[in-house]
Amino acid sequence: MSYWERYGDTFLLALGQTAFMVTWTMLLGGLLGLVIGIGLYITRRGNLQGNRGVFIGLNAVVNVVRPIPFLIFITAIYPLTNLVVGRTIGTEAATFAMVIMATFAFSRLVEQNLVNLDPGVIEAARAMGAGPLRIIVTVLVPEALAPLILGYTFLFVGVLDMSAVVGAIGGGGIGAFALDYGYKKYDWPLTFFVVVIIIAIVQLAQLLGNTLARRALHR
Repeated sequence: MSYWERYGDTFLLALGQTAFMVTWTMLLGGLLGLVIGIGLYITRRGNLQGNRGVFIGLNAVVNVVRPIPFLIFITAIYPLTNLVVGRTIGTEAATFAMVIMATFAFSRLVEQNLVNLDPGVIEAARAMGAGPLRIIVTVLVPEALAPLILGYTFLFVGVLDMSAVVGAIGGGGIGAFALDYGYKKYDWPLTFFVVVIIIAIVQLAQLLGNTLARRALHR
């Protein structure tokens, strides 16, 4: 019996679970991270909506959550996961924890990219009478689009890494597949096959991200 006949269906199921976790984390975590990152930027002192209290609060939450190793984080929030998802094991429960971690990780990337923008561009928009929302939508995000795309690409690699980690604690996905059928059965060719698949996915994502960022830079 060939490898594919033995493991094909199981591998495709694991690949689908990984796609589920990564897709929802990128969509929700990416969007929420963008909102919090913009919030961090505009509430800085002297900025569009400078507010010391809001900035300190957001900054503190990001600084507390972001450095926590993901394997510890996902177990630490088990009560919250159980409250929201209804269980602590499984692909949906793992996705919930991944969305939270990705949100705070990406928010800092967004803030750092926005800080590097030329303040003269924003001042020019303000001088023309543009409001904060209009400046965010028509100036901030478009001006930082290329680095933000690269930031999303970096986030994708991190999210894929998280989806593999959750395989060790019942989250499913290709991480669990590699552990259960490769590592625990000393089947190194199978483990190596999963590693090659992950590398191929990352390379494709990086290629796509670089291409989109290049186009955004020369638009």
